[in-house]
Amino acid sequence: MNSGGAGTGSLKSYTIGFLLSVMLTVFAFAVVIKGAALPRWFVWTGIGFAAVVQILVHLHYFLHLDSSSEARWNVLALIFTVLIMILFVGGTLWIMYDLNVRMM
Repeated sequence: MNSGGAGTGSLKSYTIGFLLSVMLTVFAFAVVIKGAALPRWFVWTGIGFAAVVQILVHLHYFLHLDSSSEARWNVLALIFTVLIMILFVGGTLWIMYDLNVRMM
């Protein structure tokens, strides 16, 4: 039977993903806690970096999205979902900005 999706991971894969997730979360918390001693741009950049890497770790280690042929349709569905989300959020912000300008 062909499942058409990505396969499951091993215990080693899940452990690596979990440890990377914990380290990235601790890094983000440390940047925020030490925020008073760090420049503001560094705090925002550190949080953003940790967030993007955290997303990539979750996609690879837990959702098993990679370049294999089994996962290609899942990656395309993810890209389509991200595109739709960008359109919704961008359109909403555009409308809210326009309404704000018209009300002033």
